[in-house]
Formats: sequence, structure tokens, C-alpha cells
Amino acid sequence: IGAMPVEVEQLMAQLEEPQTQQIGMDTFVSGRLFGQEAVLAVCGPGKVNAALCAQSMILHYHPQWVLNLGVAGAGSAEVSIGDMVVATCAVQHDMDVTQLGYEVGKVPGLDTTAFPADEMLCKLAFEASETIRPGHTKLGRVATGDQFVCSNAQKTKIIADTGASCTEMEGGSIAQVAYVNQVPFVILRAISDKADGSAELDYPTFEKLAAANCAAVTEALARRLAE
Repeated sequence: IGAMPVEVEQLMAQLEEPQTQQIGMDTFVSGRLFGQEAVLAVCGPGKVNAALCAQSMILHYHPQWVLNLGVAGAGSAEVSIGDMVVATCAVQHDMDVTQLGYEVGKVPGLDTTAFPADEMLCKLAFEASETIRPGHTKLGRVATGDQFVCSNAQKTKIIADTGASCTEMEGGSIAQVAYVNQVPFVILRAISDKADGSAELDYPTFEKLAAANCAAVTEALARRLAE
């Protein structure tokens, strides 16, 4: 699942015997990808769009695992433009009911604040990413919210609240859907901007390159899983 066409178009082009199905607002394209049965979708930006898409995919296709891929803004200082982040977990930084006694990110009624990614998928995704971007892959927490983070004030607060390695707009909600449905998941993010005052300048420049890196890592991951 990617939020924008640019994030999945390279994978779409390599899908064999594609078949299309419309479910609600989402278009799902199934077929064979790198020797495995696969389903691709563009969910659109934001947490609700992402959650709707993930739930439909799980209910209709029953995937063995779910990958959310795309671009993100850098969070912690050790993450830079051009790096890849493989999420160990995901949290929703704009879920804030602290006045009711919860920590930032905690969804009332659920037993965790940060939704854990599958350990095996994380390991294989990290190894796959290192074959594409050696020395530029980080393991860390993804922070998700319905905000395009582009100021130091936003970024500083999110890091203080969550300890995130990167910020984006879909992963945490896809993680929640996968978690409650007991479907293993992993999130792969290519860093396209610094999520600070320069984000508006950096994002258009690095978006396509970041998306291409994601597609290449996804191919390497799929081939490792096939093996």
C-alpha cells in the first residue's frame, strides 16, 4: 500500500497478469510480482484513507503480510535525506487524549501505544534495504499524523512525544488495522525531506528518487521472502 501513485507505479509496471477490483474508493490490482501473488493499492493521503484501504485489502484478499511503503520526513537527528527507515513500530503522534490520563499516541481501548511490526519482516526488509542503500538504512519508530510536518516546532514536539525516526501520514493507521486483524506488517519509508522549514523545498526534489528507492527495496524484500 502506498499513499500516492508515484510510490507504487514502478511495482505496478512489473505486475504480471494484473486484475483490477474496485472496493469503495480504492482500486486494488492483483497479480504476480517477483514470483509471488501480490495485491497493490494506492490509498490516498491521510490516516482514514489508509485505514479504509488496509481493512478492505485484509478482508477481501487475506494477505499473509502487509507492506506500507512510501516517502517520509526525517525525525531524529541521525536520519537524513536519502536514508531508508524500516519501522520497528508505528505510533500516531496526533492521537492525544493525555487529559484523560493516556500517553501521547495511545488509542483508548487498545493494549499498546506503538504497534509493533513483524520482527522477521523487519529483519528481511533491513537486509533488503542495505543491498540497495548500503549504510543508509535505519531501524526506528514511525510517527503518523494527519499533518505534513514542515516546521521545526512540529518536528521537535513529535520527536519529544514519540522518539520517532521519521514522520508521515499513513503508516500508523495501517499498522493499527494490521495489528487488530493479527496480520504481520512492515513499514518502509524513504526520507524525502527534513520535516523542517526546508521541507517544501526538499520534498518535490527528492520524492521521485525516494519512491524509486522504495520500489527497489520492495523487490529485494519480495525476492528474499520467496527464497
